[in-house]
Amino acid sequence: MPAPLTLTADVVAAGLAHLHQACPVLSGVIHRAGPFTLKRERNRFAMLVRSIISQQISTAAARSIRLRLEALVAPGPLSAEAILALDDAALRGAGLSPQKLGYLRDLCTKVEDGTVRLPRLSRMDDESVIEELIAVKGIGRWTAQMFLMFCLGRPDVFPHDDLGVRMALKRWYGLDDLPDRQTSHTLAEPWRPYASIASWYCWRSGDLDNADAARAKAGKG
Repeated sequence: MPAPLTLTADVVAAGLAHLHQACPVLSGVIHRAGPFTLKRERNRFAMLVRSIISQQISTAAARSIRLRLEALVAPGPLSAEAILALDDAALRGAGLSPQKLGYLRDLCTKVEDGTVRLPRLSRMDDESVIEELIAVKGIGRWTAQMFLMFCLGRPDVFPHDDLGVRMALKRWYGLDDLPDRQTSHTLAEPWRPYASIASWYCWRSGDLDNADAARAKAGKG
């Protein structure tokens, strides 16, 4: 079985050419937003830890918790073994809620016992990766899709539940409401098999629109 495709320079170039031809709306967004600069996270375990920590809190708060957690295991790396060696009081002291503490311990246990086989994920197809990751408490399909995109670099992931993606589709196509799953998939069908690249431009366009709005507001001030 051939290894799954990843977002190499050649794949990205082919993807951009496809999107320019297949989706005029997205083609305009790409011209406005510029180069595709998705940065991959090579540390698979660290990304999953960050995903759990960052749920429903600000980016700044999540970063503070992560840094305290890293300090607890220093000078060694952040690993499942190192986290499991910490007691609950230490983890709570780092800022983890009881729920997230449970999620983190479940992740570490499943990594250690081989339920989640991090080294093998790059050789598995997208749905198999998702199935393996959502076995962990606190990791749902969206988190697994972010892992596919930002860690494994898979080119055809479409996170239809993502608010930024849905808001972009609403703006681009003049919809009255945020699109539901079926509508989102229908609108994104021309993006295949490069939905990851298109989704990244959904988020990038949101950033640009917010920046334009902020400049407009400042100009009025």
